Amino acid sequence: MKQKLDAVVIGAGQAGPSLAVRLAQAGKRVALVERRGLGGTCVNDGCIPTKTLIASARAAWMARSAASYGVDVSGGVSIDMKRVKARKDAVVQESRESLASWIGSTKGLTLVSGHARFEDARTVRVGEDLFEAEQVFVNVGARAFVPDIPGLTSGPYLTNTSMMDVDELPEHLVIVGGSYVALEFAQMYRRFGARVTVLERGPRLIARDDEDVSAEVRRVLELEGVDVRVDMKVSRVEHAAGRVVVVTDGGRVEGSHLLVAVGRVPNTDDLGIERAGIELDARRYIRVDDELRTNLPHVWAVGDCNGRGAFTHTSYNDYEIVAANLLDGDARRVSDRIPIYGLFVDPPLGRVGMNEAEARASGRRVLVGKRPMTRVGRARERGETHGFIKVMVDGDTKEIPRRGDLGIGDEAVHAIADVMYARAPYTTISRAVHTHPTVSELVPTTLQSLEPLAARP
Repeated sequence: MKQKLDAVVIGAGQAGPSLAVRLAQAGKRVALVERRGLGGTCVNDGCIPTKTLIASARAAWMARSAASYGVDVSGGVSIDMKRVKARKDAVVQESRESLASWIGSTKGLTLVSGHARFEDARTVRVGEDLFEAEQVFVNVGARAFVPDIPGLTSGPYLTNTSMMDVDELPEHLVIVGGSYVALEFAQMYRRFGARVTVLERGPRLIARDDEDVSAEVRRVLELEGVDVRVDMKVSRVEHAAGRVVVVTDGGRVEGSHLLVAVGRVPNTDDLGIERAGIELDARRYIRVDDELRTNLPHVWAVGDCNGRGAFTHTSYNDYEIVAANLLDGDARRVSDRIPIYGLFVDPPLGRVGMNEAEARASGRRVLVGKRPMTRVGRARERGETHGFIKVMVDGDTKEIPRRGDLGIGDEAVHAIADVMYARAPYTTISRAVHTHPTVSELVPTTLQSLEPLAARP
């Protein structure tokens, strides 16, 4: 059966549902197609479940650290991973149900369950049903990249998705990769009580961040007992007797469980892209312009599949950009967006704008201020003094091209982001009065002690 609609939205991630609802509210007949769970990666196996697990792990860590706060927790700390998982599942289910209720109550919007594939440039097939639409919006997301390592698939291994099904405590979790996903799981499971080894093929963790940030994150993890090994190229994986061995050029590492976290790939390989004539880049992300339109004027790509951002907040902003241009007469562009993200280890990292390498390459006269978290009263009071605050400033325009926090910094970073969007000078913050005791109160002080950014050693 073929239905003619005004719009089809493929994928119910962080952009899809909001866009589908806005289109329906504008009087369009819309189908929203989802093959898995509503909410995409964020709701099902990304932000929401992992941060719920991180909260449980932090509770365990605080309980073990209670004596240093003058609190006696007698009898020791035990972890019930089945209850930990059940709590995570309940939080995820609540998010799914909320989305389902919202979508189901929207007039003109139909939720279709199944795998969508293009039949041609305007027609989408879901099972036996065909949907022809004037506009098509692709929000199919991305998935874990599984490298071609000899022996890997000959036995069990985990990705960020299958980690959501784990309801037991691994005796020894071996993690291949030193990325954000890898490090969040590393600290989380170490705090649950597992032995954890991280194997990174490069010379340092989170290589896209500044070297001092990378070094501090590694120091924090190692202080908690995570075994971090860099310059470890994996040559093969062996499975035997319920154990796994990762063979590297630096030796053999044996564990009970293996997590592979070495990147993401877009879900564009089984979408019928070629039949539609939609252009992909070399990494198979959908090519889009500054308004997120593909080479076909009636097709847009939003979220992780367009390669213009790999976060929930960038996916949602993609929806805002498309809706503003199509429905509100408001010209918004991807290029207006300032890169911002967080690494949710403890203490968390918040970063916005350029890193040091980018700042040096820009040719600007860059000034930098840096203060350790030991100078932050709030951090000392909480007993969380790892990390630092670092801010860079354009010495000529006085604007902030970059700021990074490591240490209760995932919230404080937004004060800087707002000033960057306003293109206001750094003195807007350096002369501001912040509440005491807070983390952000050290930001003005940091900006009052700027020095030239050193050349790369």
